[in-house]
Amino acid sequence: MDVPEKFAETASPPVKVGLVAGGLGAYWPQFPDLLPQLKRSAGRVAERMRGLGAEVVDAGFISDAQEGAAAAERLRAAGCDIIVGFLTTYMTASMLVPVAQRADAPVLLINLQPTESMDHATFDTGQWLAYCGACPLPEMANAFERCGVPFRSVSGYLEDERAWAKIGRWVRAAGVRAALRRGRHGLMGHLYPGMLDVSTDLTLVSANFGGHVEVLEFDDLRVRVEKVTDAETAAKKAEAEKIFELDASVDDDDLTWAARVAVGLDRLAEDFALDSLAYYHRGLDGEIHERLGAGMILGASLLTARGVPAAGEYELRTSLAMLIADRLGAGGSFTELQALDFRRGHVEMGHDGPAHLAISARRPLLRGLGVYHGKRGYGVSVEFDVKHGPVTAFGIVQRRDGRFAFVASEGETVDGPLLQIGNTTSRVDFGCDPGEWVDAWSATGISHHWALGTGRLTADLESLADLLGIELVQVAP
Repeated sequence: MDVPEKFAETASPPVKVGLVAGGLGAYWPQFPDLLPQLKRSAGRVAERMRGLGAEVVDAGFISDAQEGAAAAERLRAAGCDIIVGFLTTYMTASMLVPVAQRADAPVLLINLQPTESMDHATFDTGQWLAYCGACPLPEMANAFERCGVPFRSVSGYLEDERAWAKIGRWVRAAGVRAALRRGRHGLMGHLYPGMLDVSTDLTLVSANFGGHVEVLEFDDLRVRVEKVTDAETAAKKAEAEKIFELDASVDDDDLTWAARVAVGLDRLAEDFALDSLAYYHRGLDGEIHERLGAGMILGASLLTARGVPAAGEYELRTSLAMLIADRLGAGGSFTELQALDFRRGHVEMGHDGPAHLAISARRPLLRGLGVYHGKRGYGVSVEFDVKHGPVTAFGIVQRRDGRFAFVASEGETVDGPLLQIGNTTSRVDFGCDPGEWVDAWSATGISHHWALGTGRLTADLESLADLLGIELVQVAP
């Protein structure tokens, strides 16, 4: 079974793009061929937006301020995740300012002329005006600034792949912003004693990202696990045996318990409509809550692979970072520093507990552990290496003043010796001395956990940070 392919797609609603195109109505009687050409361009933009996986709410083509105000109301009522204003030719700022003010969504202005360059020898005034979308862009920037509306734009030509790559980043970022604003994030159990960096002010999640933190107790899981049938347990166990390679160290009773807990976790996520989950329970002398916490790794990894990221050690900000990475199609696995290999120039990182199966370099392994280091209990744990190639370490820091910030660093996962201790472990080459990288990474104020996602995510994270109004700190060699 190819695990990365199985879990490659995350079920989430498409980003809703509100599209409005426009130009100055005074031109239409002067140049009869101009408006039909601009409307064809607007149709092509809508088509390409749908090709990005977006649901397009098309407010049509506006020619004056009154039509702009009507389009603003239509887009406001539609509840869009991002508004895209297509400047097809010159148009006044009064036509788009109402759209930006009423949308309750970020606004992206695009200036895409028909082709790379005009045919200067043959073009008349009407044909030139189809290339004049750049003209009103500074006007829009000035008006947006004076009205307190954040300004962002992409300029290019209609089939300019460079421009469409940038537009795609803004659209993806808007989808992630929407997932955060509407998200329900579970926080179950209690803080790992002494981890001051992990502690998160729950109100700040809503203040910085929107969304809701659902405070859960381990008893919310316990009552659901108690209702799991033997047949449901057997089915989940069979699912695990298809997905994972089972090491000889796996005890069958421990696997059965983990499968039972996994079914209970599925119900917990469904009953509370969770988009993410962070959890921890210390436990004592093998009591039921300790057994539940020790049995969660299998189910939490399966949840994570299905797009409901789960992080141990009560790491709410990391479960949010994992959610962001997942919605960007990068997986996002629970990660911390493990060791530095100065001989090879690698940073070794990973974690015990839940992992994102979609980004495993191979079929993930279940290993039986008699001891969970630093935690009470025993059972089965997930082990794999993130697939080799470009990766991004990405975390969320909480500043002293309550603001959140993104921290990101791009590197490459590479081959090399790995520990076989029931943890995810990856070797990451950041293109510099590993000690220098760790010092620079730590200096950002990041906590000791983060998400490790596949691909180079910094450009997408820059767009998302802009839409959220927060800082992005990059750690580069």
